Amino acid sequence: MTSVRSYAFLVFTISALLILGTVSPSFISAQTKEEVQVKIEEHNARLEELKKQIAADEKVLNALSGQTQTLQSTIKTLDVSRRQTSTQISATQNKISATNLKLQEISGSISEKEYLIQLNKRTVAASLREIDDADSASMVEQLFSVQTLADAWEAVDQRAMVSSALQEHANNLARSKDELILKKGEEDGKKKDLTSFSTELNTQKKTLDVQKVEKDRLLTQTKSKESTYQALIAQKRAQQKTFESALSALENSLTSVGRASIPAVGSGILSWPYSAAFKNSCSGKAGALGNAYCITQYFGNTSFSTANPQIYNGSGHNAIDIGMPIGTPLLAALSGTVMGTGNTDAQPGCYSFGKWVMIKHANGLATLYSHLSSIGVSTGQAVSTGQVIGNSGMTGYATGPHLHFGVYASAGVQITTLGAYRGATTPCANASMPVAPKDAYLNPMSYL
Repeated sequence: MTSVRSYAFLVFTISALLILGTVSPSFISAQTKEEVQVKIEEHNARLEELKKQIAADEKVLNALSGQTQTLQSTIKTLDVSRRQTSTQISATQNKISATNLKLQEISGSISEKEYLIQLNKRTVAASLREIDDADSASMVEQLFSVQTLADAWEAVDQRAMVSSALQEHANNLARSKDELILKKGEEDGKKKDLTSFSTELNTQKKTLDVQKVEKDRLLTQTKSKESTYQALIAQKRAQQKTFESALSALENSLTSVGRASIPAVGSGILSWPYSAAFKNSCSGKAGALGNAYCITQYFGNTSFSTANPQIYNGSGHNAIDIGMPIGTPLLAALSGTVMGTGNTDAQPGCYSFGKWVMIKHANGLATLYSHLSSIGVSTGQAVSTGQVIGNSGMTGYATGPHLHFGVYASAGVQITTLGAYRGATTPCANASMPVAPKDAYLNPMSYL
């Protein structure tokens, strides 16, 4: 029978080999791990280059947004936005590739840990059986197997120490495996997020490609002449004035709505209608705009609305405007049901909301998203907070790409046409849109 001392030495040797890594399974080799790490570092370096390109384009867009709207600046904004989006797509795909490499590395480490755990379990089991055999031996047998009584007690102590050490080693490996599985789960989550973001960016790029066609159409329409473009802008403003006058008359005729059923001001119940990635890009405009949310015009009697009463009919601005590149994914500010969608541009000469979406929420509020380039939801559809509902644009009365984000007391809102109420004959008379009494308009900043 193998002596306790010799078996303990054998177990100790195997444990040492496991700890030192000389008993290696045929999973990812050290060299392969190094190669994976090199590739990850290469992806990260490339990502930093792409980030610099994105930042450079962002500076150009910021500068363009501060310029007087011209045909040249409009076209350049479209071109730079398309280029920036393509770079963002490349950056996201780069992140996804790096994450995949990291997942490969972590999966290999998990497999290796599992192998070592199983091997260690077998070793521990053999050790425990040997100890059990030794413990079941009679005292006489144990005394005759060693030279002195001290040796016998030493052997017993060694068995206990080896068993404890091996069990602790197995526990450590199990804990390491759990940590790696959690890390893999985190990486899987990142990969899912990145894949989703990449899908959004590809959608955005498609929208920008559509806007390239629009740019070509605009160039053809204006024959690349600035004077012709400015004439179109002037025509938009004149027709917008007519629309605002008719809308204001309709609003004044509607019954006032109570506000008892709406959330308290400052509740922060609404989310910003754009992604965290877009919010980060707004930091570069904070100095010029005076805010970190890309807001270009606030609610109420703003300096712009006061200086242009012919546009807002002296009623002030009934929403907030958020400057953003054409094609930016727009998110529902709160869960709810799509109350209606529409496109006032379908009526020739109606320069109003353009493409719009209105969502009714369960808390007495309704939110409006207008000047969209595309609509991604339909009337009656249930949406959740943060769900993509469309893409930003500059349809309707918009001399630059932005989102017109409005908040209403939903009890006072209805989807109708100007002609249905007052028999209006303006170009917008037959355009479907949300209308409400003026006291139903709420300041979005009170709920964001």
